[in-house]
Amino acid sequence: AVVNTKKLFGRIELEYRATAAVRIWSLNPKYLNSKGLVALWRETLLAKNVLKGKTKGYKNHPQLKRFVDSGHPHVAINSYLLEVFNEATERGYNFDFKKIEQLGEPERITVNDGQVRYERQHLLSKLKNRGDLDRHALLKIDCEPELHSLFTVVPGPIEAWEKV
Repeated sequence: AVVNTKKLFGRIELEYRATAAVRIWSLNPKYLNSKGLVALWRETLLAKNVLKGKTKGYKNHPQLKRFVDSGHPHVAINSYLLEVFNEATERGYNFDFKKIEQLGEPERITVNDGQVRYERQHLLSKLKNRGDLDRHALLKIDCEPELHSLFTVVPGPIEAWEKV
């Protein structure tokens, strides 16, 4: 069910759905298991289409606000995709590089340390439930996990857009 719709920056419409389970991680994609990495690729491509106004279905989720607020959402989302692509390539996956537009260097986006802690715990739980003990162990030993290179950590609570 649609909860709320708002216009931001003219043509970008954000539609929030109560059932949204989409996650665009602040954490480095190296921590994701194969299922999580493939899902992240698909979800970020969807986010890219939302930002370009190319989708009529599921419009958005609150996590995209940080890309919109970056001032250059298309540059930021493509930069995000590139790091996901690179991780997938390292693992031998065959993601389609043509889906990434080379638009320049993005400005880094801040993420609160409270959000990073929340995501770390959330991902630890997912990895344990999925039985990926190697990735679980990697993330568990990293008390301060690496972030996706687009993000810079700052002090603060869980982000206001997070669905806790």
